[in-house]
Amino acid sequence: MALRRKKSGGRKEPVFGLAVALSDLRLSLDDRIPGGDDRSKKSPKRKSDDADDEPPPERKPRVSRSDAKRRSKSRGGFSIGRLMYWGAVLGLWGAIAVVGLVVWVGAHLPAIQSLEIPKRPPTIQITAADGSVLAIRGEMPGANVALKDLPPYLPKAFIAIEDRRFYHHFGIDPWGILRAAVTNVLHRGVSQGGSTLTQQLAKNLFLTQERTFQRKLQEAELALWLERKYSKAEILELYLNRVYFGSGAYGVEAAAQRYFGKSAKNVTLAEAAMLAGLVKSPSRLAPNRNPEGAELRAHTVLAAMAEAKFITAAQAQASIGHPAYHVKPVGAGTVNYVADWISEVLDDLVGQIDQSVVVETSIDPKLQATAEAAIIDELAAKSVKYNVSQGALVAMSPDGAVRAMVGGRNYSESQYNRAVTAKRQPGSAFKPFVYLTAIESGLTPDTVRQDAPLDIKGWKPENYNHHYLGPVTLTQALAMSLNTVAVRLGLEVGPKNVVRTAHRLGISSKLEPNASIALGTSEVSMVELVGAYVPFANGGFGISPHVVTRIHTLDGKILYVRPADQLGQVIDPHYVAMMNAMMQETLLSGTAHKAELPGWQAAGKTGTSQDFRDAWFIGYTANLVTGVWLGNDDDSPTKKATGGGLPVEIWTRFMKAAHQGVTPIPLPASPPAPPVGFPAAVAQASSPGAAAAPPSPIPGRPSLTRTAAAPVRPEADAGLDGWLMQRLFGR
Repeated sequence: MALRRKKSGGRKEPVFGLAVALSDLRLSLDDRIPGGDDRSKKSPKRKSDDADDEPPPERKPRVSRSDAKRRSKSRGGFSIGRLMYWGAVLGLWGAIAVVGLVVWVGAHLPAIQSLEIPKRPPTIQITAADGSVLAIRGEMPGANVALKDLPPYLPKAFIAIEDRRFYHHFGIDPWGILRAAVTNVLHRGVSQGGSTLTQQLAKNLFLTQERTFQRKLQEAELALWLERKYSKAEILELYLNRVYFGSGAYGVEAAAQRYFGKSAKNVTLAEAAMLAGLVKSPSRLAPNRNPEGAELRAHTVLAAMAEAKFITAAQAQASIGHPAYHVKPVGAGTVNYVADWISEVLDDLVGQIDQSVVVETSIDPKLQATAEAAIIDELAAKSVKYNVSQGALVAMSPDGAVRAMVGGRNYSESQYNRAVTAKRQPGSAFKPFVYLTAIESGLTPDTVRQDAPLDIKGWKPENYNHHYLGPVTLTQALAMSLNTVAVRLGLEVGPKNVVRTAHRLGISSKLEPNASIALGTSEVSMVELVGAYVPFANGGFGISPHVVTRIHTLDGKILYVRPADQLGQVIDPHYVAMMNAMMQETLLSGTAHKAELPGWQAAGKTGTSQDFRDAWFIGYTANLVTGVWLGNDDDSPTKKATGGGLPVEIWTRFMKAAHQGVTPIPLPASPPAPPVGFPAAVAQASSPGAAAAPPSPIPGRPSLTRTAAAPVRPEADAGLDGWLMQRLFGR
């Protein structure tokens, strides 16, 4: 379109549209690029209409290389500074936490100023009647040994294997801890410890064996205290006298005595190495239990000593190739049954033990060894044949003192005491209490009763061989252990009276007063059954079975002395004579006829419980009362093991050895005065046990036997008079 412009007072010229268009294309200041006049005179090309409203892109200012390096250093410096700052903060808080932890751990320890080396725990030393040591209960500490009295290689063995930097650290060894940590990481487990000897001593003296972080911190604090308070020599001496070596032995002296039978002052280099090796694991490496393991560990100790230059390589090799030690063998240890029994009754005698004591006992070491050998050897030879796995033996003097006790065939295999703790049916060994009750009711040994089948409300007791002898005397019935006669007598005198008799003589277990009590169906312990036979051997006096005679401290202060029994006469001497005569027949022609004891009057009774579960023999002389039991712990039947078999054999072997060299003493007897005109010599020769009044078997008591001229009470001796008259004159 053409544009026309009117001008006043002039000539009108024609205007073309192209000129107008070109004039409109001139650039304004707003259309120029900023700074463009300084850089270029050229005009930029016209942009499209859509881009007219967009702002021009900004350009970053150029930075020189020097500026870039300066800015980079500025940023790096800022990062290191912040790292150092936060590191210092964290370190400060860590230090505060460590101090707080140390204070907290220390607060759970006794006051350091009040800490003292604790006394050794009390021990119980058990001695035999001859003063020899039988056993030690509690911990077994030996006497303290001065460091200067020990061979120099002994403490060096411990330093070489446990703490080679002992003389160079302050109680805690950081290098040792680091070395142990690296070794444990490489072995992927705990194969090495970092505790010093001082730390081990602190743990043994003041702490428990629990493995906790708190205990380790307490151990470290106490180690520092020990190092400050004691010298290195004192710490090493304390350590050697307190460290545990297994088998109840604390300290090198106790360990040397336990394992080698000698003082620590006299151990060889090889023995010293073995002792040092035990500290790592005393229960696992004890040489009496694991000799191979203990020897291998000793080799390691010798190698460590050579490496530390404590000994030469030649000395180490010589000790490894030819070890000069001999470990004491461990036997069945049946005397430990006695020691356990003493430990059980000690509180009742002297109360709680707070100091070491010596317990004197009535045990005869020779008799104990004989009893142990008799039980072990006989069972080893015949246990399979009779299906018998266990046995027990108790021997008492006439005053109730236990002279020997075997609670099982091997203490190391089973600590269950079958002589004291176990209760079993005594079987026919209970019958003497039935017959004594009958004698006390007026019967005599020659009284006749029927041996015939019996039916008591459906219960039909039978004899062992299922045969019946008809009329028999009480002596025959007891000697042959006829069940029907015993049951008849029990019913005749009353089961309650039988129970009273048994309790009066020393049975303390509960007894059921029924018809079967005559056959020993109520369970009793062996020690009480043997004790109840003792009045037959001592003339009728009651006793309390005992083994402890005296208790005193190590400095000699008396804590307990066994008082004399005050039970008095529990059986009339006349009835004792009758029972002894009857039970002598058991050994002469009855169920215990295999028992032999030349030169001695002996009596007793066998017993076999139902289904042959228990086999007993209780036999006695005026010198010793001994009981033997055989059976199985699970109460399973044996292969027809009877009291007259293996128990009698064991009893005979033991009693022969026990009476060897002892002057024979007759059993207590109390014959009546002979009739007028009857020769005293004949009466004396005819009366059992009346040849001479034997010395009293109970110290402090008069003789329990009477002479032929002793007065007799007719009302008490009527039964005895009639029996003796029939024996002497055939009336």
